[in-house]
Amino acid sequence: MSDWKGKVAVITGGSSGLGLTIARQLLAAGAHVVLAARDPQRLDQAAREVRAAGGEVTAVPTDVTQDQEVRHLFEQVEESCGRLDGLFHCVGRSVRGNAVDTTVDEFRELWELNFLSAVRCTRAALPQLRQSRGHVIHIGSLASKVGSRYLGAYPVSKFSLAAYAQQLRLELEDSGVHVLLVCPGPIARPDSGERYTAQASDLPTQAQQPGGGVRLKRLDPVRVADRILKACERRQPELVIPSKARLLFALGQLWPSLGDSILRAKTRAR
Repeated sequence: MSDWKGKVAVITGGSSGLGLTIARQLLAAGAHVVLAARDPQRLDQAAREVRAAGGEVTAVPTDVTQDQEVRHLFEQVEESCGRLDGLFHCVGRSVRGNAVDTTVDEFRELWELNFLSAVRCTRAALPQLRQSRGHVIHIGSLASKVGSRYLGAYPVSKFSLAAYAQQLRLELEDSGVHVLLVCPGPIARPDSGERYTAQASDLPTQAQQPGGGVRLKRLDPVRVADRILKACERRQPELVIPSKARLLFALGQLWPSLGDSILRAKTRAR
């Protein structure tokens, strides 16, 4: 793991899930962690939980879809911490449905949360990250690279994030700022298989499952967080988990009909 001792990291979506897991590992490495999330109560509970294990934690309630709140977050980081070394943007939401049935407003709402929030936070963080030659980490998905049935507008929003990360890498290459796009498969969580019951009521049963029923092993969030921090140390441009998914990405680019066939087979009812 890279040396985070004495450094400052902002984690959006930091009150639960992968964001909170990353926070624990950064605190163990000696970083000052700034947790940002929309729900003040959940955020306060998460901050107290990780603070009890030891380490410096600041909690800033933030709705990352609002310009003013994002500006306030990074102004507070600059005033209270004096530096910023990493932005871990872990905000995101998946949905279930068919793209043909998804309204323009539904596309816009998900695109705002899954993509424009990353743009908003990155722009606000960059002045400080340029000074520290720090890290921008965007948490995407395998759906940042390939579409999948039953995920509605979700892959569209995540493809946008992947394109943005690549643009940033090209534009910031000479600045010393490292940009990492993380594309994990479904991450294990307590409510897996229950979160999308209502959304998937008119879809095949497997659509309720993580990844829209794609037959992939659920990932351990602790191992994912560990690999993300190691990728920061190596200043990798992308991290795909599981790595074997890269083969599907390549096949889909070289032979789209074959890639589509594999995706259909992976989400076919058992």
